[in-house]
Amino acid sequence: MLRGPLGQPGVKTRFAGHETFPLRRLWLRKAYDAVCEDSEAPAPNTFDKDEGIIRFGVGKNMVAAIKHWALACRIIEEDPERGVGALKATPFGDLIFDRDSGLDPFMESLATTWLLHWQIASNFERATTWYYAFNHLNAHGFDRDGIAEPIRLLCAQLDRSRASSTTIKRDVECFVRSYVAKVGAGAVDDQVETVLGELGLMREVSSRSFAFRHGPKPGLPDGIFLFALADFWARRAPEQATLAIDTLVYEPGSPGRIFKLDEDALIDRLVDIERVAKGAFLWTDSAGVRAIARRGEGLPDPASFIASAYPHTKALAA
Repeated sequence: MLRGPLGQPGVKTRFAGHETFPLRRLWLRKAYDAVCEDSEAPAPNTFDKDEGIIRFGVGKNMVAAIKHWALACRIIEEDPERGVGALKATPFGDLIFDRDSGLDPFMESLATTWLLHWQIASNFERATTWYYAFNHLNAHGFDRDGIAEPIRLLCAQLDRSRASSTTIKRDVECFVRSYVAKVGAGAVDDQVETVLGELGLMREVSSRSFAFRHGPKPGLPDGIFLFALADFWARRAPEQATLAIDTLVYEPGSPGRIFKLDEDALIDRLVDIERVAKGAFLWTDSAGVRAIARRGEGLPDPASFIASAYPHTKALAA
């Protein structure tokens, strides 16, 4: 079995919901606004296939995709207190998309794209293929079946009989198109609208094969990196006072894995972490063991680092 969450018995997985549409730029704002508008409705039908067509001005499959990506990005979440199917905005959704105080309501900053990539690729329950590819795929180069086949084997181990080979194949195709725009006739929408491809995390080696780009990520803001580090730490080992560098590079769900930072690139960011994190974390190197230590009793709130990635926003200035 795999290390990390996907190796745990009873883990939830998902290989559908996006209707093969990669995430597009305005969808999350539309989903956030719609859920907020319906927050007081006794029986909200925000993403109803009929109402949604009118509300969002798209087809029913795209309505489903908008809901899927908003949930996968943790912009909205289920609200069981209001009943089955009810949804609410998350604190993270408010932080980015609130009309008055949001850091980037129209997704104009690349920082937001990095942030959403982290939210998706760390979300094994709603974006299992994304999580698997970034956290468990070790091959330098791969094709679509190189992702789909181990996922099929994983589903067999987990007894996920509902995840058919066809479903997984479509999920893998959507994953690839999320980071590498389709080329050719009829592909204009993907090239213009696909958001995650802007990060340059994957490249097309040939018409059938792909590779991740490992190494430094100059466009990744320190604030987003620190958020990811603290978020990973809180999920993996909140009681630990230190995390080894190897853990941050190689562990499933780590910043090294999800941002494709190799060891040298990660260390370059960490050696100055005390200054960058304003003392919240410290670099340690004792007896040849390199690690990051937290300062104080508990971990800082991961979200507290995000605003520093948006130095020119109205919200930050306020």
